[in-house]
Amino acid sequence: MPTKLMMIFVGLDFVFAGCGGLLLGFSLMSEQRMRESPRVDNVTENLLLGQCPLTGGVVNAVFIFVTFLLSLPALFLPANRGWLRTQGWLVVICATFTLGLGLAVWVDTLQTRAHLGELWQREAPLIQSLLQQKFDCCGYFNSTAPPFVQDGTCINSLVAAQKGGCIGPFSSFANRYLDLIFTAAFGIVGVDALLVLCVAMVLQYRSEQERYRHIDEKNGLGGL
Repeated sequence: MPTKLMMIFVGLDFVFAGCGGLLLGFSLMSEQRMRESPRVDNVTENLLLGQCPLTGGVVNAVFIFVTFLLSLPALFLPANRGWLRTQGWLVVICATFTLGLGLAVWVDTLQTRAHLGELWQREAPLIQSLLQQKFDCCGYFNSTAPPFVQDGTCINSLVAAQKGGCIGPFSSFANRYLDLIFTAAFGIVGVDALLVLCVAMVLQYRSEQERYRHIDEKNGLGGL
């Protein structure tokens, strides 16, 4: 009959693997989405995803899956502690990797306006026009700095001056979107931390069981 501790350990181990699946799915789907033709409904997300470490997310997910596979012997060998120690260290490595990815995105949010200004100037007029249509604005800071792209939203200089620049709505959207990404990464780190604690408790439990078994053997109970 499995103990409650082992049931929690198994549950967290599968949640850990599920986090790897979410990370892999998000990274691959984001890379696929970025290859789509730019439209008003996807241009902003694609630009922001291009600033995220998606390749690092794929590598991190692979590490998580490898760690999960190496944890299976620890589940099926109730007296073994070596596989548990290996799993514990690998989970720490995965957590550190995920934390690094989350921090990379978080640091970008601290300088959102500066980064988005550089991003805006690098993009082609088509992308700038799509951003103007999405946020109903003209130019980045204002209609003249840098100059707006004339389109259906910014018909002429008079209309453009009345609408204002895109810096406000663009940066607000970027902060909200990137906040979700790095918060999810930190949430995965939280799952990793719980799993490490659970591994430590299972190690302690198995160590105590081994000690009791040796005591029983010395008392002539045959390790029962």
